[in-house]
Amino acid sequence: MLSKTTSDKLQILEQKNAEALQGGGEKRIASQHKKGKLTARERVELLLDEGSFEEIGKFVMHRCKDFGLDKEYYLGDGVITGYGTISGRLVYVFAQDFTVFGGSLSETYAEKICKIMDMAMKNGAPVIGLNDSGGARIQEGVNSLAGYADIFYRNTLASGVIPQISAIMGPCAGGAVYSPALTDFIMMVENTSYMFVTGPNVVKTVTHEDVTSEELGGAMTHATKSGVTHFVSANEVQCINDIKRLFSYIPSNCEEQPPFADYESDGNEKRPEITKIIPDNPNQPYDMREIIEQITDTDSFFEVHKNYAENIVVGFARIGGRSVGIVGNQPAVLAGVLDINASIKGARFVRFCDCFNIPLLVLEDVPGFLPGTDQEWHGIIMHGAKLLYALSEATVPRITVITRKAYGGAYCVMNSKHIGADMNYAFPTAEIAVMGAAGAAEIIFKREIDAAENPKAALQEKVDDYTEKFANPYKAAHRGYIDEVIDPADTRAKLIKAFKMLENKVDTLPRKKHGNIPL
Repeated sequence: MLSKTTSDKLQILEQKNAEALQGGGEKRIASQHKKGKLTARERVELLLDEGSFEEIGKFVMHRCKDFGLDKEYYLGDGVITGYGTISGRLVYVFAQDFTVFGGSLSETYAEKICKIMDMAMKNGAPVIGLNDSGGARIQEGVNSLAGYADIFYRNTLASGVIPQISAIMGPCAGGAVYSPALTDFIMMVENTSYMFVTGPNVVKTVTHEDVTSEELGGAMTHATKSGVTHFVSANEVQCINDIKRLFSYIPSNCEEQPPFADYESDGNEKRPEITKIIPDNPNQPYDMREIIEQITDTDSFFEVHKNYAENIVVGFARIGGRSVGIVGNQPAVLAGVLDINASIKGARFVRFCDCFNIPLLVLEDVPGFLPGTDQEWHGIIMHGAKLLYALSEATVPRITVITRKAYGGAYCVMNSKHIGADMNYAFPTAEIAVMGAAGAAEIIFKREIDAAENPKAALQEKVDDYTEKFANPYKAAHRGYIDEVIDPADTRAKLIKAFKMLENKVDTLPRKKHGNIPL
């Protein structure tokens, strides 16, 4: 039988727990729902395995006494923090609560986030941030700014050690944007989330541009124009499911291997449909995603940055149950040429995979780098070098399949044997050369063509000659730059065996503090 004193104390605890669960109160929760948004607690419940969430810091309150805040307190202070599991795997979570002071960040709010980030680092588990905040709590002044900086510092220390995923599920403005920007992946929700450093009102005052929040920093803006967000979801439930799916491909920390899905082969890994995908005309486009679908496990391809720099395709997939990162030129967009945005997109993805021991598959059909003053003046040299650097630096198993064109410097950049690729395959349709046959013939045989009675016929003759000699994979294979020229139908079987062969690969870089990637 409990004494009255103990019973009273338990009742107080029960009351405080109930108060904390209410966040900013029923009226503000209703307002959140009216906007088509879930509350912070509802998001956490959806994200984590049922009953697995353990909250940390539920009764924390702010310490500010200025501007009337000494009369307004909420348990938890606007952010829910703790740990739980996704498919049985440990994760740490923070969810910003817009119903409390608009989710604005205070000193204690930041301390709660920093605490779980520190715990995540010590225990080798990912951090998932569900962002929905109006920014710094202005009443706290520099204390809130210091809180942001404390979080940024931990984001940087955790980078490459544990995966960090940010879901933007409401506003994210000002200094608040830099924590998500420092994490590995950003998710956004259509119509209800936005990110920007300065809002529409400031933009209008300074530059006289009239722009809405959605136009300035909405989900599709960042998915198509800036490349800031990696995934766009139609609603919050889909966003949370996308987080879970992403998590299924990646390990919990840099010391672990990626999850391996159960896979049973039916003994026939041939995919004859691949042969039909690549057109006979080398200048006709095709969709590299069709190749990816043929060589990966059914419905396993999870594309990253789908709407940005569409001339390159990147994403996670499984091949024989094994998690791999895929980088492929996209002939259906700009002929698969490499430009500034494609190079940055590819480099970023490659570096993530290398951080977390995810093998890389490069599917190559690239006619070169995009020419033009716009590209040169905006630094294609430096940005193209990022992709070169990222692949050269990667020590995970690396395999390349050249499906068609591999021209010039782009051949070198796209995981060639010369920059450390482990296995390099080519289809019989591959063309590995300094440039296309027409351009090469015009340069090499210029005098002969100009002196010919019929220059057009002479040019065509030289183009045909060059094509026969160089527009094939065999010169490279003779040199050992290509390990095997394969029947496209055998690609999947070859990749399953090759990745299995490379699973214990150990490679080290020269001793250094860190390299200086051309940022």
